[in-house]
Amino acid sequence: VQKAYDLISLYREFGIDSNRVLIKIASTWEGIQAAKRLEQNGIHCNLTLLFGLHQAQACADAKVTLISPFVGRILDWYKKAEGKDNYPIEQDPGVLSVKKIYNYYKQNHIQTQVMGASFRNTDQVLGLTGCDLLTISPALLAQLSDESRQISVQLTPAFALNSEKIILDALNEDIFKQQLENDLMAFQLLQGGIDGFIKAREQLAQLLKQSFGLLNIQA
Repeated sequence: VQKAYDLISLYREFGIDSNRVLIKIASTWEGIQAAKRLEQNGIHCNLTLLFGLHQAQACADAKVTLISPFVGRILDWYKKAEGKDNYPIEQDPGVLSVKKIYNYYKQNHIQTQVMGASFRNTDQVLGLTGCDLLTISPALLAQLSDESRQISVQLTPAFALNSEKIILDALNEDIFKQQLENDLMAFQLLQGGIDGFIKAREQLAQLLKQSFGLLNIQA
């Protein structure tokens, strides 16, 4: 939490509107509770490494600004676990996961925005047209610019309200962690993602150390 305050202070020192900044936090129970505190103090958060509905529910309870469910990583996990090369888009586990989260949010008038992320192909992107936000790689954007097929909106608040009602029990820390442990896909991908972030941070720290070392030598 203090790190987030420090970062926001730096942005403000450079005259950057903090409303344009999202603090990116992993969707662990602890991360979500940290985001809740930050949001209560006017700091917007993007909850990442989100792979399950229980995580999305906790983020909604915390009234975070944005969540980033990882479409492609969910697909990758199921392809490996089930020994499949691919899934029809109507059965794509990543796409279906985001659709369920989106529908749950709209059915319950939750203000948290859903931003689909980590796409593997254009079919996944088109399978989530109408989602609040999508983050799409330059390579996939280039492919989409060449698309000639008819595109239809897949997600709208009206579609969500008319779809099967999603009813969830209230969450607390124990229930959240139990549901996470019971969801092998979400558990493994969350842990793997955190490990990846830690490794990337260490690599960045080493690069910065080397860069500053070179600057000191040149000076």
